Amino acid sequence: MYCKNCGEILGDKQFVCLHCGVKAGSGSSYCWNCGKQVDENASVCLNCGASTHANAAKSGNLNGQDKITMALICFFLGGFGIHNFMMGENKKGIVKIIASLCCGFGGVLALIDFIKILMDTYVVEPEKLI
Repeated sequence: MYCKNCGEILGDKQFVCLHCGVKAGSGSSYCWNCGKQVDENASVCLNCGASTHANAAKSGNLNGQDKITMALICFFLGGFGIHNFMMGENKKGIVKIIASLCCGFGGVLALIDFIKILMDTYVVEPEKLI
């Protein structure tokens, strides 16, 4: 994670940027995901596609979605990848649907996601446009 005020790298458990002294998650000049400069009015970083909303940096990167909501949806509907579609991970969602219908192990993949969401280690990777 990067400081949204100055763009310096922050540790996972770091609450204050040691470079500029601003609380982690505060500021709007730099992307918290890649550290590149962003326009203050932008909704997403044009470099990596991450949401620039403050709540995305606070609780892992769930693409601006609430942690508890995503955990519940993942627990009950995760085998079909519904939480992936809600976070903008369409390819992962399709893989989970196919894994559930063809092989029956989509629930196992959802359980892994559920644990990652609860532990704040789940990170939405921006899908690259070809």
